[in-house]
Amino acid sequence: MRGDWETIICDGAVRSGKTFSMGLSFFLWAQSAFDGRQFGLCGKTIASIRRNLLGELVPFLRRLGMTVREKRSENLLTVRFGGRENTFLLFGGRDESSAALIQGSTLAGVLLDEAALMPRSFVEQACARCSVPGSRLWLNCNPEGPQHWLYQEWIRRAKQRRTLYLHFTMEDNPALTPRIRARYRRAYSGVFYRRFVLGEWTAAQGLVYDFFDPERDARSAPEGPFDEWRISVDYGTANPASFGLWGRKGAVWYRVEEYYYDSRRAGHQKTDAEYVEDLTALCAGRPVSRIIVDPSAASFIEALRRRGFPVVKANNDVSDGIRVTADLLRQGTLVLCRPCGDCLREMALYCWEERGDRDAPKKEHDHAMDDMRYFAMDLYGESSGFAAVCVERRSG
Repeated sequence: MRGDWETIICDGAVRSGKTFSMGLSFFLWAQSAFDGRQFGLCGKTIASIRRNLLGELVPFLRRLGMTVREKRSENLLTVRFGGRENTFLLFGGRDESSAALIQGSTLAGVLLDEAALMPRSFVEQACARCSVPGSRLWLNCNPEGPQHWLYQEWIRRAKQRRTLYLHFTMEDNPALTPRIRARYRRAYSGVFYRRFVLGEWTAAQGLVYDFFDPERDARSAPEGPFDEWRISVDYGTANPASFGLWGRKGAVWYRVEEYYYDSRRAGHQKTDAEYVEDLTALCAGRPVSRIIVDPSAASFIEALRRRGFPVVKANNDVSDGIRVTADLLRQGTLVLCRPCGDCLREMALYCWEERGDRDAPKKEHDHAMDDMRYFAMDLYGESSGFAAVCVERRSG
């Protein structure tokens, strides 16, 4: 890295090789330029930095002759190469409170994997820790919206910040065959295609699930027995409550029926006990193996557990949840059936906010959308096959 650059930023398409290329370069630079220093390795979570970067990179570093020792309980790596030894500390930048975790460290360099997904306060605190002479900042990410602070403050001002900016496309990864590239192009549409395939910083506009046509894509529920039943729940008292009944045949989950109650329209708010009865009626004697519930609905979760229902709290990550839901709908892993009229109605109305530096859907026509997102994220967290969808997206 040229001496007058203080920062290097890589962005671009998924599977373009930027994560591995940056990780390898970071370790080679650190071990050639420093001895006895500390460095930071940052991801959205410590688990994600291990999965997306270190899982593939550490074996390669060892093949190059580096000695890499990990102390998982202390979240650090010790790397020895060419007679030099340095320590690499692992940090997670999930939310605003994460900035406190890195505060107080003195670093010779920091690598931020998927920096656009981290709070600005965490990234800026990580940068402030690099006070050793000759220290450098290394950031990579997939594009987000054009008003994102990283794009506005760093990429558009790269020269003023003495930043080397590199943009990657899938063609930059020699390991991808034309067939694999074509598969990734088919996997996305709309804003996700422009960001993850073309590598553009583009705004999320219009319908969230713009590829889905309720008239064209809704299907009849298949006949015969199902292999498994589950229910997803978005709880509401003043706001509508939405329950989705999902049945699995083979590898496909069908939203067969639903329950939707709008207390404002009905003129009456229901109690937890009444909602438990409504959910029981939706089950209709079916052996439901799992009920995925809005994690903020503590009293309703407790009421369900007292009745013996197998309840899990949903993952409420909105951005990742929308991406995972879109992937599974496009793959045909999730299918919406015609009796689910409120879910289909919301699919045709669920839109992105038009302002803001982070993607967010409008807080309207979103109750069945939320329960569907909870269901999709539960599948993602449960199955390594679904997890690969997001792991590949984060890799790059």
